[in-house]
Amino acid sequence: MLQRVSRKAGAAAPGAATKRVPATPRDVIASHRDGDAGELFGITELCREFGITLRTIRFYEDKKLLAPRRVNGTRVYTRRDRARLALILRSKAIGASLADIKHYLDLYGAHGEGRVQQLKWVLGKTDAAIAELEQKRAHIDASLAELRLINDEVRTQLERTR
Repeated sequence: MLQRVSRKAGAAAPGAATKRVPATPRDVIASHRDGDAGELFGITELCREFGITLRTIRFYEDKKLLAPRRVNGTRVYTRRDRARLALILRSKAIGASLADIKHYLDLYGAHGEGRVQQLKWVLGKTDAAIAELEQKRAHIDASLAELRLINDEVRTQLERTR
């Protein structure tokens, strides 16, 4: 199993206390922006951190959503990979397709040069999703009102027959 490795000068020795792992996707993304970009992670470590299986990570690799480096045949993930995985999992949780997730991640670019395009794309997608969900909610509210009316009428008729 691969331990976290730091390429920073004066890094702590193996076995020394490591930094607390961010708990939420937002924390993971924020930590990606920190100066310590030399931290590396193994596949098992990421699986434990995010509560997913090895197969899940390999699936995202097959779909070209993740591209870890290999050291002697072992997958090695950077903070950027970890942030991408957090975004993938968060996006899947809200129902995004793999194609949309890949498009979003690809917009970012190698060094974040596409961040504005990412934000505009997300804004358009979320505006559309919000509108669709609000329309569905309005339909559900109308259906509930109709069902309650029917329910009340049936209760009234039953009471009359007693």
